[in-house]
Amino acid sequence: MAVLKTRVMYTCLLVTGLLCLYFSMDSFKEATFIFKKNYGQFLQLPDIDCRQKPPFLVLLVTSSPQQVAARMAIRETWGREQKAMGQWVRTFFLLGTTASKDEMTVVSQESQQHRDIIQKDFKDVYFNLTLKTMMGMEWVHRFCPQAAFVMKTDTDMFINIHYLTELLLKKNRTVEFFTGYLKLKEFPIRNKFSKWYVSQSEYPWSKYPPFCSGTAYVFSSDVASRVYNVSESIPFIKLEDVFVGLCLAKLGILPEELHSQKTFFPEGLRFSACRFKKVVACHYVRPQELLIYWQALEASKEGDCKGV
Repeated sequence: MAVLKTRVMYTCLLVTGLLCLYFSMDSFKEATFIFKKNYGQFLQLPDIDCRQKPPFLVLLVTSSPQQVAARMAIRETWGREQKAMGQWVRTFFLLGTTASKDEMTVVSQESQQHRDIIQKDFKDVYFNLTLKTMMGMEWVHRFCPQAAFVMKTDTDMFINIHYLTELLLKKNRTVEFFTGYLKLKEFPIRNKFSKWYVSQSEYPWSKYPPFCSGTAYVFSSDVASRVYNVSESIPFIKLEDVFVGLCLAKLGILPEELHSQKTFFPEGLRFSACRFKKVVACHYVRPQELLIYWQALEASKEGDCKGV
């Protein structure tokens, strides 16, 4: 009986030891992963020469190969706009790769047709969103530093290009500018069942630096180059908006409000044509809703919203 107890105890200790070794190795791998600036090769590049025709605003939309309908809806609405308040505006989509040859072929054909896709050879999954965002920063740094401003946003968004351009012109800030929906007192989520879980090894501190919601943020183009250049000295974290916030903290750039009134709505907002005229970015907008909203906005007149 004593021998049996000893064997059971030994087996438990061995299993516990192996589990501890496994998780410690896993944490070690997480903790030592640093973002590499030259990660992956560009597979698709858009048709634009920023030296010949510098855009005032470039919109970089994170997308995935499967989101064809969402990209088409954006191309037919706010992504169609090439001028706002007399300023040049261009919209591009950021994509990774998929194991499906058919999906990759569709992306290649789409890129040839619309010339608005930026793609690198990394796996297109949620936890690589930081790689996708940094690909956009690299593209601005290498191919379009002449742009005045850049917006990073997502496919399930309504973006009011005209109101955003109006506010940026009024702001009159062309360097070290970063804005969006400010998150100034955010803490890491340690619940392993959360989509936004971050382990102690990934981020050992108790509080995040100031950052902006990844649904939509805007910055002067010099920030793209500076974030890209400093990125290799920042420990990788899968939450792209937090990663960018860590880069900004290292650079001493503090996110600031775009306007005294709320203009970014990461939590979504009930649509009305008058209300959306003073919205910069609204989350949770499906492709079909976007088409309807845009049609309603184009049909509405300024006089309709007086006193609203």
